[in-house]
Amino acid sequence: MSRNSFGAPLALALLLMSPATAFAAEDSAASASAPALAYPATERGDTIDPQFGVDVADPYRWLEDDVRVNPKVAAWVAEQNKVTDAYLDTLPGRDAFKARMTELYNYERFGLPKKAGSRYFYARNDGLQPQSVLYVRDGLHGEGRVLIDPNQWAKDGATALAEWTPSEDGKYLLYSVQDGGTDWRIVRVMDVATGKDLADEVRWVKFSALDWAKDGSGFFYSRFPEPAEGAAFQSLNENHSVYFHKLGTPQSADLLTHATPDKPKLNNAAIVTDDGKYLLVIGSEGTDERYGLTLHTIGKAKAKPVVLVDDFANNWEYVTNEGTRFTFVTNKGAPRQRLVSMDIRKPRDLTELVGEREATLVGASRVGNRIILSYLGDAKSQAEMIALDGKKVAEINLADIGSASGFGGKSADPETFYAFSSYARPTTIYRLDTATGKTEIFAEPKLTFKPDDFAVEQRFFKSKDGTEVPMFLVMKKGVDRSKGSPTILYGYGGFNVSMTPAFSPTRLAWVDKGGVLAIANLRGGGEYGKAWHDAGRLANKQNVFDDFIAAGEFLIAEGITGKGQLAIEGGSNGGLLVGAVTNQRPDLIAAALPAVGVMDMLRFDRFTAGRYWVDDYGYPSKEADFRNLLRYSPYHNIKSGVGYPAVLVTTADTDDRVVPGHSFKYTAALQHAETGDKPHLIRIETRAGHGSGKPTDKIIAEAADKYAFAAKWTGLAVE
Repeated sequence: MSRNSFGAPLALALLLMSPATAFAAEDSAASASAPALAYPATERGDTIDPQFGVDVADPYRWLEDDVRVNPKVAAWVAEQNKVTDAYLDTLPGRDAFKARMTELYNYERFGLPKKAGSRYFYARNDGLQPQSVLYVRDGLHGEGRVLIDPNQWAKDGATALAEWTPSEDGKYLLYSVQDGGTDWRIVRVMDVATGKDLADEVRWVKFSALDWAKDGSGFFYSRFPEPAEGAAFQSLNENHSVYFHKLGTPQSADLLTHATPDKPKLNNAAIVTDDGKYLLVIGSEGTDERYGLTLHTIGKAKAKPVVLVDDFANNWEYVTNEGTRFTFVTNKGAPRQRLVSMDIRKPRDLTELVGEREATLVGASRVGNRIILSYLGDAKSQAEMIALDGKKVAEINLADIGSASGFGGKSADPETFYAFSSYARPTTIYRLDTATGKTEIFAEPKLTFKPDDFAVEQRFFKSKDGTEVPMFLVMKKGVDRSKGSPTILYGYGGFNVSMTPAFSPTRLAWVDKGGVLAIANLRGGGEYGKAWHDAGRLANKQNVFDDFIAAGEFLIAEGITGKGQLAIEGGSNGGLLVGAVTNQRPDLIAAALPAVGVMDMLRFDRFTAGRYWVDDYGYPSKEADFRNLLRYSPYHNIKSGVGYPAVLVTTADTDDRVVPGHSFKYTAALQHAETGDKPHLIRIETRAGHGSGKPTDKIIAEAADKYAFAAKWTGLAVE
């Protein structure tokens, strides 16, 4: 599956500071004598799991239950939020952050256009709309009209338009609905001319590609079996199968196209090839880019599928095909990836079109008679055009240090669009004609701030074992750097995800108020290819924590921040990172912001999508992996009797990616332990999930709370 883009798939974090060292010292002294918060009483159970000779206590097992099902968990959530809300109400910077974030968010934003027939489809947000609206134009310069406005779907704005794709001729729109942040999707079809939905509806879709048959007769999708009543948000996801839905028929009549009942853990995503003749099914068991490829001939139900790759050892991203000659991006024989072609009649024979380079090849897409290659060089985007035979045609000149994404297109059309953004520059959409090489702006935001007021630097630091690790710094020009600045250090470090420059209005607000933002490109990510990923997972996971700790030490040693001025932030796998580092080096940091984190490393694989993560974490059921996981699991390694930094955990009740029980259990354990008088709180959002689909007002409210909390404990004076 080609990404057709380069840029980080997950959100980044931002920061900066003002010269408030004296204020920080006063704040720290005050906190030392302040009485501890009165946390809600949390029942401790006596659950003990004997594993490989180790008795593992799990006193908060009951907090794993779904808040919708167990009233006791719902009551615990309400009591925790009550205490947290009361504390957050006392923070002086909260309103100031919220006001500035609202100002910075209030600009017109466009998504990448998709062309179908003579129509152009694109998302647009006028600034503060809870959800972006989908528009369509007849012709490139036609007037846009509203096609779907998801802001009409729910009073709280928490029902979102998720994936969407027009049919080849632009007559129909296939789209999915995401309610309350869940990963589950409801798929529907709209007649573009009338703006009315057809009767077609498909449910229990998750982790699915949505792709039309070229003749518009229907579409391919992937789904799981319907879960048992009450188990939709916690049960394991297994038996992922590909179906074809013919327009005008009920879901019960959908044709099962590809299933793997003998391998229930496989995910199976399907895409239609450029020529419309084949359906390529990409199978994977975990999060690693290790795929199997199966090819079905469309329209020939009795034709036997052709297995192209079955060793699940390498990455294979489909780019294009000319008859039986297919082009892929792969890391087979090239840890930083290369472009190859394969004749499907002899799939083991590969022809190299573009070899491996120092920069990491992160995507490729065909547009007209050109292929656009997307690279990462030291976590910054690069791009070039080549001919179908691999010969270089031209560089694509990007605006600055930043991230480019998009470059999708069709073999019959030389037109493509791409987005470019950086830490201080919101997304600009560009139109590129691959036949002429001409680039023009399709949509450029009008801003309420000056990007040139901010500076972006890239620095390199050495980790514990001597490995050089890059880090981006974002700060306001003219900030007093002589005494160090309150700083938020953000990291992820896992699943081959690269942290590339991206714009965030909420984090720019921190920088605008005088803080420093630091983003470390930790091992475990994909910045330098497979070897960089491998160096930060499984038995090497401690390298990620060491990198993050070294980043914090570097910031202090270089005078960028000072002792007592450093906050750390991360979400999902990054929440695990923050939890582990808080346990390992509580003395290094003043505040910790773990969001939707994986906190119980011995039970993560028992819920929803958790089973996929064994590629990065290992199997809790295997002794060597168990012992490694137990060494750093945030829930199991809280140190009683040691002073901890201030901690604000954030999660959401509808997170069915990393179930909120992880954060619930971790917070309960942290509040129970003797870790000093600084606050250890949890903020639990309602009608929200792992992050996607969250309405603008909830994004701003949560970020204002987090950064006001960080400002309080790092000494950032906010006015």
